[in-house]
Amino acid sequence: MKKINLYLTLIIAVLITSCTADNDLLTQNENQGGLVTVKSKLVGYVVGNGDTYQYKANFDIIQGEEKTTKVDVYKFFSKKNLDGSFTNSNRTLLKTLILDTGVSFNNYEFTFTYPELIQGLSIGGSPLPTSDTTLQIGESWTLVFVSTLTDGKVLENASTAKVAVGTRFAGTYKCNFGAYYRLGVFSTGTADWPGSTTIESVDETTYKVVEYFGIFNNNEYYFNMDSNDVITYPANRPDGSPQLGNGQPFITCATNPTDFADVSIDCTSTSNRGVRDNVEGKDKLYMSYGYFTTGSGPRVFYHELEKIVN
Repeated sequence: MKKINLYLTLIIAVLITSCTADNDLLTQNENQGGLVTVKSKLVGYVVGNGDTYQYKANFDIIQGEEKTTKVDVYKFFSKKNLDGSFTNSNRTLLKTLILDTGVSFNNYEFTFTYPELIQGLSIGGSPLPTSDTTLQIGESWTLVFVSTLTDGKVLENASTAKVAVGTRFAGTYKCNFGAYYRLGVFSTGTADWPGSTTIESVDETTYKVVEYFGIFNNNEYYFNMDSNDVITYPANRPDGSPQLGNGQPFITCATNPTDFADVSIDCTSTSNRGVRDNVEGKDKLYMSYGYFTTGSGPRVFYHELEKIVN
């Protein structure tokens, strides 16, 4: 019996030690500092803005017990090949930001131009073009954030930013108004919408919503926009597979009009369109869409998104 108790004591001691070690790993960055929270995860690059146009990105820094003295921002470019695959360039420094170690929390903004983005980068031994006119939609620069601490440690953050070559309505959006109806009954509103929605360009008329589908995460979906900024939703994704929402058939005002009419979502005069803001750049998207669960019924969404301008 004493041997059994001894074995149990040893097992418990190992478990406690293991849990303690795991907790230390989970809070390591918090204790040491160096944690960068990227706020501008997607920066839209618009071809034709010129060499002097200043693009902006920003991040938050939390100072831990070990202070972060600087953040180096590195860059690399992903070039689109003829078969649709991508080839990455080398990686080189874009910016170095010296931080204020006396402030526990701060936000830092930095700017960059096209000449700065291409400087020092090459693919297959060839430098990136001095003119952006040959850039293709879907190509991008990735910005990597590397923190240096007062004890000399250098930490590369998992959070990155993408500077994506795209069209006018690509970018990061906030929700000014949102409504979700489940089986024809209002379920939740604006307060439960995500804080930001990321939209990327696929080609000249196709956009990908990276996240979310209404209020649900782990989803992506596509929409098209014509020359009059009218929004429609393709039946299939670019790879030919059916467009889904939450793993269920995607529905629209065109495919299931009665499911939207019953919940006071306007599918005609105000919804499914983009509105350009040529003064501040705060473009807006008014969108109605949903999904249909077999044996249950429709779930539909309406939201008004506004582009976040850094």
